[in-house]
Amino acid sequence: MKATGTAVKRQHKNENGAWHIVPKLYINYISFDYAEKHFEYTVITMLHLVVFLGNPGEKYEHNRHNAGWILAEALPFFPILDWQKKFKALYANVDSARIAFPDDPSTAAPPAAAPEAMPGKLHFIKPQTYMNHSGEAVLAAALFYKVKLNEIIVVHDEIELPFGTLSLKFSGGLGGHNGLRSMKSCFSSPDFWRLRIGIGRPDDRIPGRGGSIEDSHTAGIADWVLSDFTPAEAQALVPVYNAGAGLLLQALAAEPEQLMSQWVKKDCLAEEKNDI
Repeated sequence: MKATGTAVKRQHKNENGAWHIVPKLYINYISFDYAEKHFEYTVITMLHLVVFLGNPGEKYEHNRHNAGWILAEALPFFPILDWQKKFKALYANVDSARIAFPDDPSTAAPPAAAPEAMPGKLHFIKPQTYMNHSGEAVLAAALFYKVKLNEIIVVHDEIELPFGTLSLKFSGGLGGHNGLRSMKSCFSSPDFWRLRIGIGRPDDRIPGRGGSIEDSHTAGIADWVLSDFTPAEAQALVPVYNAGAGLLLQALAAEPEQLMSQWVKKDCLAEEKNDI
């Protein structure tokens, strides 16, 4: 039986039966029986596919609902991405060797998993189906490139986070977001990664404090997410997008699980003020 998960070799038992530490190596092509006898290993997650949610067309370009697309442009390697029409989406890929991955700025430590442990090619898509059918494009790309659901990260706007807050999350509720609903519908599961960009709410309710989706329609949620950021908001979000791009790079270079404690909900606007 072939090992299909991504596994890290921690220790190796030599011919004399003694354990000794060896460098991390991937063991995708050995049997589980052999692995159990000769290795202590841990299955980890490495991300392969990045999904930026938004609506196509000039009229939606600066909408709050397109925050995911806007963040994509903050990636340092965005200029080298060659976007092509594929999978009902704009699709691009890049060899991970061409990307300069940053250390964790909060600890000055290198990523937990070295970039050479990453998949050789990273995939990026911006669905062109409009938000409500985004999952169709993602599913087509995932099936074609044999990407598992837990190897996908979706970058999207989030009304249930205060404006300027970033959050890294795995699975969980959908918060009434139609793009996430489409993802769950197409994959029959919500078990994918999310990088959430807080855009706040138009009503008086504090983001993240509950409330029904039905009430959202009367609160003007649809009009809110489909309206443009004000010039002041767009300017204030520049460092947020930069921080989000940095977080995405870290998540691609390391196990995203190791970043969750730092990025449960991080107010990037407050941190920006503290740095001034």
